[in-house]
Amino acid sequence: METRPAALVLGAGIMGLCTAWGLLREGYSVRVVDQAPPPNPRGSSVDHHRLIRHAYGAQAGYMRMVDSAYAAWDELWADLGEVLHVPTGVLAIDEAGGEWLRESRAALRAEGRAVTDLSAPEVTARFPYLAGDGIAGAFWCPEGGVLLAERIVAALARHVVARGAVIETARAVRVDAAHASLVLEDGSRRSAEVLVVAAGPWIPRLLPSIGQRVTASRQVLVRLAPPPELAESFAGAPMIIDLSGGFYMVPPVAGTPLKIGDHSFSLEGDPDDPDRTPDPREAERILALARRRIPALDRFAHLGAATCFYDVEPEERFVVEKISRRAWVMSGFSGHGFKFGALLGRRLAEAIAKPELEAFLPAWAAGDEVMAA
Repeated sequence: METRPAALVLGAGIMGLCTAWGLLREGYSVRVVDQAPPPNPRGSSVDHHRLIRHAYGAQAGYMRMVDSAYAAWDELWADLGEVLHVPTGVLAIDEAGGEWLRESRAALRAEGRAVTDLSAPEVTARFPYLAGDGIAGAFWCPEGGVLLAERIVAALARHVVARGAVIETARAVRVDAAHASLVLEDGSRRSAEVLVVAAGPWIPRLLPSIGQRVTASRQVLVRLAPPPELAESFAGAPMIIDLSGGFYMVPPVAGTPLKIGDHSFSLEGDPDDPDRTPDPREAERILALARRRIPALDRFAHLGAATCFYDVEPEERFVVEKISRRAWVMSGFSGHGFKFGALLGRRLAEAIAKPELEAFLPAWAAGDEVMAA
């Protein structure tokens, strides 16, 4: 009987599990190691939602990758037997008519995407729960939506185990890239023919050379429930990117809470901090960003605030690279990598199985060029 090549994946978040999924499809046996069973509530991937959208400013490489990402998600939905995505469309707003808005609009139109410019009165007419004060520019895109992140991670974990993968709960303390192996906290070692390190904000501790390029960043988000009289309106709301206020809003879809976060990175914090409880002042700072645009915000029920950690590359470019002849790293996904999880996992698995693809992967993942679909 033919023996399948063995792969070892560190990290059971979206990147690690999607790579495991891809490697299983390429004929590998797979072991995934993570410090907690998935979905790990301390992991970067585990929250109610993540967003998928084509609007990407001047980063046309990532904008074009979104079509391939949707195709990869469709592959995954077929394997999982359920669709864990809710279309919402995208509303982008700016008071200064800044570069991101202009560049996004231009790039979307150059690609033939549906995009509708909106004036301040048109924003409030179409979305009466929003205030139009100060809006200098806005656009609406019907494409885009919410990925149900925690449910996706849980379903992926079940799926890869059903396909024969092993998910082991253990904490890795050292990566031996040269030998495609991990040293665990109890001193034991796990090895395979190929290793993929997808450890999110723990990357700087495990791979100091990559840690010089990416930074763990503690982020705060606030969860809310609209008042009863606005529940229907917000359930049908789009994702909102408000560049002037510096916040984003995720509508309450599929039984999830409404979420508000900010666009900035703290670039500080330790993902191993046992107490991740946000200070109430941090939550209030987030709410203050959105209060001017959502006048009824003070009538929303507060469901709590939470923190998560990202691994951030200065230009928000993804790092998918070989770190030895037998090992790869996936890092630098900040807050926008989740949408590409299924695609990046499949492409990395393909490159591992077909070494002739290796040379193209890092630049493509960094948004510089487009690989063949």
